[in-house]
Amino acid sequence: MSAASETPHALKPLLIAGEWIAAPGQAFESINPATGQTNFLISAASEAHVDQAVESAWNAVRQPAWRDMLPHKRAALLRAIADGMDRHADTLARLQMIENGKVQAECRAQVASASATFRYYAGVCETLTAEVTPPRGDYLSMTQYEPYGVVAAITPWNSPMTMEAQKVAPALAAGNAVILKPSEVTSSPALELGRIALEAGLPPGILNVVTGLGATAGKRLVEHPGVRMVSFTGGTASGRAIARAAADKLMPVALELGGKSPHIVFADAAQDAAIDAVIGGIFEGSGQSCVAGSRLYVQRGIAQAFIEQLVARAGRLKVGLPDAAGAQMGPIASFAHRDKIEGMVGTALEDGGEILLGGRRPDSDALRAGAFYLPTILGRLDGNARVVREEIFGPVLCVLPFDDEEDLVAQANDSAYGLAAGIWTADYRRAWRVARRLEAGSVWINTYKQLSIATPFGGFKQSGIGREKGLSGLRLYQQSKGIYWGL
Repeated sequence: MSAASETPHALKPLLIAGEWIAAPGQAFESINPATGQTNFLISAASEAHVDQAVESAWNAVRQPAWRDMLPHKRAALLRAIADGMDRHADTLARLQMIENGKVQAECRAQVASASATFRYYAGVCETLTAEVTPPRGDYLSMTQYEPYGVVAAITPWNSPMTMEAQKVAPALAAGNAVILKPSEVTSSPALELGRIALEAGLPPGILNVVTGLGATAGKRLVEHPGVRMVSFTGGTASGRAIARAAADKLMPVALELGGKSPHIVFADAAQDAAIDAVIGGIFEGSGQSCVAGSRLYVQRGIAQAFIEQLVARAGRLKVGLPDAAGAQMGPIASFAHRDKIEGMVGTALEDGGEILLGGRRPDSDALRAGAFYLPTILGRLDGNARVVREEIFGPVLCVLPFDDEEDLVAQANDSAYGLAAGIWTADYRRAWRVARRLEAGSVWINTYKQLSIATPFGGFKQSGIGREKGLSGLRLYQQSKGIYWGL
């Protein structure tokens, strides 16, 4: 049944071995953060359900029909999934919108991006080659790439459609079976993706979707001896726990974790364009993005004028219901997370900070029932403040001045994180120097949050391990094998 035709409070089942399995005993609610109302009840997978999913995945991946499938035929399946996502784009966008509160336009754009990801990896699957390596004797040597077998994909709540496509598509293209465990906040898009994959002809058991809590279903999935690799996007604390479990199993992991990205504006920057980028970089998606430009460094000579214009423009952002015409910011994805953001802003005041904009919930009666929070800009802080050092994952921007390149690089790199950074300057030599010195996996110059499925993505330091996207994003889900032919 399509999610669009379901009634509120309907129980959404798990997808295991191509069958829909209801688990009402430990069901939990999906809450619309814009209204506080219940969307659906979600089945919570038990450890036994996870065991069943792993068994079904191994049964499916060992079948000759999948194991020996030629690359162009596997690519055709990925394209068929993309076609299905395009047909059901409205449903997918709506499910994401009512579960995490992103505005409708962004949800639609992310569904289109997810569909394009499946098409990209269909192309990679069909054209990627192995290598014949230079021999050092009387033999022919070559490298072959093999799937791990069964991999787990654990995805976050902030951008479920793009994150699920970014993991599932390359893992399938690499020849694996996948067990997808979405965040309990945004379970429905993953279930809909599973339904679309079955409709497209993906063999049962090759994609299983187990919804539930991280402490039960997620923990069992990571620790299960039948899971050979885990790809996780989420918080750094959870990433550490997964890494510890993986170490015990000697299992490879890909971890895309938190960020506290510096967004840098030099005095010679195109200031109007920089202001627009700073606003988009932190307030798009209500700041709930791993690459959000949450630390703004402005060269001291232009800082006062730049910040005044920034505050004025950001103050005109329209905060509203996600499907309201012209809405630019929706609610925070959950009420608990909004409470956390409010608490962090409180610590900024304790640390001597000043609220330049926002710092509160909106006054509108129409938004009172939702988890809304206004775009917030904080000033008069130094690098020791908690809000400067810790990931808030919300629409909160910390503004700090800098004097010169040395001062800037020292401040920008003074962080446990290293996911992304942005630089605005008219001097290309300076841009190159600073970009090379910044400890970040992605650096944008005179732009921000430009993302391409063709370009590897990941973090330095505590922002993660491994690289997703691009050709390496498929190899992430394979292991290399050397084969020697005696001559």
